[in-house]
Amino acid sequence: MEKITLELVKEIIAGAEEEATKIGVAMVISVVDDGGNLMAIHRMDDAWLASIDISQNKAWTSVALKMPTSNLADATVPAAELYGLNTTNNGRLVVFGGGIPLILNGKVMGAIGVSGSSVPHDVQVAEAGANVFNKH
Repeated sequence: MEKITLELVKEIIAGAEEEATKIGVAMVISVVDDGGNLMAIHRMDDAWLASIDISQNKAWTSVALKMPTSNLADATVPAAELYGLNTTNNGRLVVFGGGIPLILNGKVMGAIGVSGSSVPHDVQVAEAGANVFNKH
């Protein structure tokens, strides 16, 4: 696989939405390619409007830094090494969980970003989408 296809992105989103439905939370699910460009966004019925931007930025952050956004949580609190990181890149970096890179053979192919609930739920739903990617 050289690039993530829209067909695969739809499967990733479906897997994430299935998990969100299972836990009873309306989510916004975004998938970006390896350049951080939006491939698809899916807003479940009644999901928070604020989550549209947050989910896209979580996915973008995961591609831009080649890591899950949850990895940034401890390093960005006051007095920590990366405090203030979220103020860079025009405020686009998200420093809490819900963004997961989609990695194939050690290369970041894109990312999923999920927003709409607590951070643990966002991570759980993003992981469900990433698991669909990992099966391909």
